[in-house]
Amino acid sequence: MKTLIALGCILLLASCDTGRPSAPARDDRVGSARSGGGGSFAFVNFELGAAPGTVCPGASGCTNGAAEPMIRADATGTFYVSSELGVGSGTLAWRSTDGGLHYTALDSPNQLSQALGGVGPGGGDTDLGTAPDTNANGFDNLYVASLSLANVTVSTSQDGGKTWSKNVTSATIPGDDREWIAADQATKVCISYHDAATFNIEVNCSFDAGASFTQVGDAIDATHAYLIDENEIGNLAIDHSNHVVYQVFSGIANAAEAVLPTSFHAVWIAVSLDGGNTFSDHTVYVNPNTAVSYGHQFVNVSVDRAGTVYVVYTDNHNLFYSFSTDGGQTFTGPIQVNQAPSATAVMPWSVACDPGQLNIVWYGTPYYDGTNVPDNYPASAAWSVYLAQNRSATVAGSTFTQVAATPIVHFGGVCESGVTCSGNRDLFDDFGIAVSPTTGLASIAYSDDQPGNSSSHTAIATQTGGPKICSGP
Repeated sequence: MKTLIALGCILLLASCDTGRPSAPARDDRVGSARSGGGGSFAFVNFELGAAPGTVCPGASGCTNGAAEPMIRADATGTFYVSSELGVGSGTLAWRSTDGGLHYTALDSPNQLSQALGGVGPGGGDTDLGTAPDTNANGFDNLYVASLSLANVTVSTSQDGGKTWSKNVTSATIPGDDREWIAADQATKVCISYHDAATFNIEVNCSFDAGASFTQVGDAIDATHAYLIDENEIGNLAIDHSNHVVYQVFSGIANAAEAVLPTSFHAVWIAVSLDGGNTFSDHTVYVNPNTAVSYGHQFVNVSVDRAGTVYVVYTDNHNLFYSFSTDGGQTFTGPIQVNQAPSATAVMPWSVACDPGQLNIVWYGTPYYDGTNVPDNYPASAAWSVYLAQNRSATVAGSTFTQVAATPIVHFGGVCESGVTCSGNRDLFDDFGIAVSPTTGLASIAYSDDQPGNSSSHTAIATQTGGPKICSGP
């Protein structure tokens, strides 16, 4: 049964985990879509199924025990989602060929022929990428990265998620944390990760569709070596028009702060003009207040079709973006994104499309008391997924349209300390949004522990109406 959820829409001035819960008990929302939106936006929300071949929303089987999902769209408008079951337990994946209205569960990218729920390589932090150019069989290669702590597993599908090959030692430097992945051309794919020994940010690239990773570069250059062990990694992105590689992170602002430590009040971007072999580091924004920290999960980067670079970051209260029109050399910002009713905004993700067109999502709540961090928020704090859209994001004074894309997905505290969390971690560390280049409509993959703050599961909010980005391929 569908229920209509009234969610407000307002115009805004643009100014590693190692364990997963078991699958939740089935409830009356499983298998059915729920409609939502606000103003001219409309979304349909539903849970995904775990067993391969299950189509959701559907009559049965639409339940899973995975969380911390990621989502991408390929050039044809096919959406792909991956979500983690936990280190050693493998990764789940889904595909939608109807604009995100239905998702079909795929065979696990890293369990292959093992029984569902069996031990599999990887299963920790997950990310995925789609190639911008087709392979010899006419498909855009699909890549799913997953963490085993000892290394990074990259699974490759060259037939739209039907079959997979895997490389369980994709990281040149073993002992890794929080990997990210980005694809370029027909067969190039790069991963970035923290190496546990130094906490440096490594970028490895493969030129044979993930079979071997032969190129390794350091995202932190020699001039900024003080940032090694003083950073929080963000995601990896590649500009397909010129093959420039971007890696974002937060950290300290200068060498002196390595001696007298401060919060990570600086946002950085590493830029590679030679395909990920070497990088130079540039500041996106440095907050003069050294007590402010952007070291929350996670600083995010996306690139539009004109090459404008967008970096999104949160101070655990407000959400900001900065943009660069010169390839990451200099930035305009920070510009606040969230407004009421989202007084707190955490775990942002962005997707850019046509020039100046930007969608940003985050978990938001009306609660904010100026004292408590989200980990200590009271049970009355109600969290939803928010979407903000700006179709002129590089224009001073442009506007965002903000809307709650989901019902309430969590109540209470949200811990952001990874495996060291002592509070509620049902939302884990990140989630994502993608936009179909053929329809301009978004699909969001997110974690949900409702009803009752029970076990987390992966759900979808697909846009069915309202303003779009992407006018076409």
